[in-house]
This record gives sequence, C-alpha cells and structure tokens, in this order.
Amino acid sequence: MNPKLVFWVPAALRTAIILAGCATLGWMFGWINGLVLALLAMMVMVFVQLTYLYQLSNWMDDPQSAKLPDGWGAWTNIFSRLYRMRRDDEKNQAELTEWLARFRQAMHLLPDGVVIMDDVLFLEWCNPAAEKHLGLTHERDKGMRVTNLVRSPDFMDYIILGRYEQPLTISFRERKLIVHIIPFENRRQILVTHDATETERIEEMRRDFIANASHELRTPLTVIVGFLEIAASEGLDAATRSAHLKLMTEQGHRMQHLIEDMLTLSRLESVDYPMRPEQVDVAKLMEQVLRDARALSAGKHEITMSVNGPDVMGSYEELHSAFGNLASNAVRYTPAGGKIHLVWREFEGGVKFLVEDTGIGISPEHISRLTERFYRVDKSRSRETQGTGLGLAIVKHVLLRHGSTLQIRSEAGKGSTFIVCLPGTAVVQRQPELSLN
Repeated sequence: MNPKLVFWVPAALRTAIILAGCATLGWMFGWINGLVLALLAMMVMVFVQLTYLYQLSNWMDDPQSAKLPDGWGAWTNIFSRLYRMRRDDEKNQAELTEWLARFRQAMHLLPDGVVIMDDVLFLEWCNPAAEKHLGLTHERDKGMRVTNLVRSPDFMDYIILGRYEQPLTISFRERKLIVHIIPFENRRQILVTHDATETERIEEMRRDFIANASHELRTPLTVIVGFLEIAASEGLDAATRSAHLKLMTEQGHRMQHLIEDMLTLSRLESVDYPMRPEQVDVAKLMEQVLRDARALSAGKHEITMSVNGPDVMGSYEELHSAFGNLASNAVRYTPAGGKIHLVWREFEGGVKFLVEDTGIGISPEHISRLTERFYRVDKSRSRETQGTGLGLAIVKHVLLRHGSTLQIRSEAGKGSTFIVCLPGTAVVQRQPELSLN
C-alpha cells in the first residue's frame, strides 16, 4: 500500500470522527457548546503532538539514554520505524567496527609498510611495519608532513616528479627499501614500503657464490687445458709428460672435491633431504675422523684423541663430514711438527666435540665470516693446502640440522680451537646396569 495513504487515511478518519462527535454534541446541546468542545479536542490533539515531538527531540539528542513512547495514531508507526532504523544502524555500526578491527589487524600483520596520507602528504595513519621501515611513530607523527619525516633525497625527487607508475628503491636507515605511492579516493594517497634488505643480501650471496665457484673451477681447468694443448703441439719426453699428468690429476681431484662439496652443501640446504636420525656410535666416528686426519697429515703432525662421552642421535654421515672438515682444516693450517687434539666429552648441557691445534691461528676480524662460502683468510695458502673454501659452510649447515652450534676461539700465531656443542636432547641416555644377586 502507498505509504502516504497509510499515514493520511487514519489521520483523516480520526479527525472526521472527532468533528462528527463534536457536531453531534453541538446539535444536542447547542452549537456554542459544540464549538467549545471541538476547540478543546483540537487543543488536546495539538498537546499530544507537541508532547510526542518533545520526546522525539530528547531521543534524537541522546538515543542511548532517552526512551521513545509507544505512541498513538501515526506516531506508533513513526516510533516503530525509528526503533527499527536505530537497531539496523547499531547492527551496521557493529559490523563496521568489526571489519575495521579486522582491517587494522591485517594491516598490523602485513610485512610491508602502509602509510595513509592526504593530498598534501600529511600523515594520517601507518602500520607497525612502516614505523619500523621509516622510523615513524603514529601517535607522535600524525598530522606531520611525510617528506619532513623521511629524509631521503631520492624520495624527495620521487615526490616532486610525481611519477608514481614505477616503484622507487632507496637506502634508508641501513635498509634497502622499495617504496611505491598509490593515489586513491580524491584527496588521499597510500605509501607502501617493502624491505628488500634480505632479498638483496641473498642476491649478493648468489652472485658471489657463482663468481667464486666459476673462479675455483676456472683455475684447475686452465691448468688442465694448458697442459693438454702443450701435449698436443709439442713432443714431450717421458719425464715431462709424467709431471704434467701428475699436475693434471691433482687439478682434476681439486675440481672433483669442489663439486662434491657443492653438491653436499646443496643437499644439506634442501628441504627435500630431511635428516633421518639414528644412534651414532661416537667411538667408531671418532676413530674414523682420527684415521682420516692422520692420513692427510702423513706423519707431519702429532694427532691425539680422547673420547669421554655418550653416543648421540643424528646422521653418522653428516657428523663425519662436519667433524672431518674441522680436523682436516686443523691439519692443513698447522705447520709440520705441530699438535692437534680431538676431544669428545660430555658437559652439563649436552656433549662437545673439540679440535685444538697449535697452527697459524686466525685474526679476530675474520672469525665471524669463516662459515661463509669460499671465504678464505689467506687465499694463497688455501690454494697450497688444496682447500675448496666450502668446508666450514658445510659444518655450519650440518650443525643447523642437528640443532647444534659452533664456537671458534683463535689467536693469530697461537693456534685455534673449534668447539661443536650438541644439545642434551641429542644425547643417548646410557642404560642402567643390572646387578645379579
């Protein structure tokens, strides 16, 4: 039905009934009395309307505390509709508040920074990531111009030129940031920041790895190709040919060891190669490491060993690779006649494997970088010792897979001590001995 008819028809009927009643009374008791009665009835109706208007005005001023009456006549429909509108408004407000809370929570969890600015770059809101990236504080910096907060010439040029189609990469607060401004609505802009520091570091490591690997492979290949060209173009006597073949064999073995170490490192880093823990016979492992070290030393060093600790859970192959690399490094960097001591012992938090030597030692500034791929303290000496530069990187990844740590104590000219600490959770508990009465 038409809403106008719903309102006007009942009102007209009520007015007609009142006037008809007044006319009837006037006909019965005189027209003057009827008019007075009609006037009184109209005044009552006006008073009722004013009362409802007054209550409506109070309710509009304070909807929470004021209460609307049930109403009479058309007011009943008006008040019921107002109640429904208020109820719907409260429901919508609750949903909006919930969505706003979800939006803010999502913005807080975003790894990328988000800054909302007006058309003249005044800060309106920012999430914690933006505060971290740009050094902002929402409570302190709200209402301030972003260009006064982010002091970067490249960022200023980006703002001045206004070419926001492409993002900008800047170095700010010791971070590599990718920033992008996105206009939205009529008078607002969004500044998005992405921290590319770790990505840049990984990319740099990848470039260094490729460059170093290429260099390490190029050197022995150059030697082998050079000797082959000499052999093809010149007639060599038996002694010279034998010497060349020996050098080519050594360089071939060097390439083989390098490739094997690269494959081992790749396998250790792969998520598709999970470790399968087993009980490692430490006595057997230490004996094998000792034999390998003595074979590499060829009697040039005094190598001793002491084992006083339990077996552990882990990968025998990986632990042998890690311990063997540490022992072989001690042999390579300890002058002939030096001493090397291998130790396996238990301590309060787990077990330790130590390699102590009286070698050339390491200066403090190099210690933190020793586990990087292809990092060498002395490149010329590394070539002499036939090292691949990947041994300690392999050690680091093996220990990470075993939940273990590597400690290095060294002093140039006085030797080094490499300490592997395996946690107590890896220790195999000894079975209690049974006594027979």
